[in-house]
Amino acid sequence: MTMSRQSASAGPDDKKTGKNRYLKLEIFIPEAALPALQAALQRADAGHIGNYDSCLSWSPVTSTWRPLEGTNPYIGTAGALSTETELKAEVTIREEQLADVMAAVREVHPYEEPVVNVIPLYCTMMDYLREGRSLDGSI
Repeated sequence: MTMSRQSASAGPDDKKTGKNRYLKLEIFIPEAALPALQAALQRADAGHIGNYDSCLSWSPVTSTWRPLEGTNPYIGTAGALSTETELKAEVTIREEQLADVMAAVREVHPYEEPVVNVIPLYCTMMDYLREGRSLDGSI
């Protein structure tokens, strides 16, 4: 089934602006802060995919950093290399949500300098199916 351009994007790119419609955020956060992050993302409607909301994935990662002079690190000591296990949370958002979602993350994130990677998505399953494609790749 093909949907009209007015009701949904015809594909992964907005042909008028050249901007991607969806972004993936990778948010690195201590495990203890995950519940607050989940709640903040839900309030900002991040991770709303079709008829599902609150869609979020996370996995443990090992990260390394060194707080420099004048910092007040949540974990670690200024001048000393830190290696810690933390979580990488991943969530998909619409591009127009970015400012609100980043503000929501900042509100609950305990780090002085939160690491949040914003990655434009070439295509999501919803985009693919909106184009009228079948799962075998045909139109």
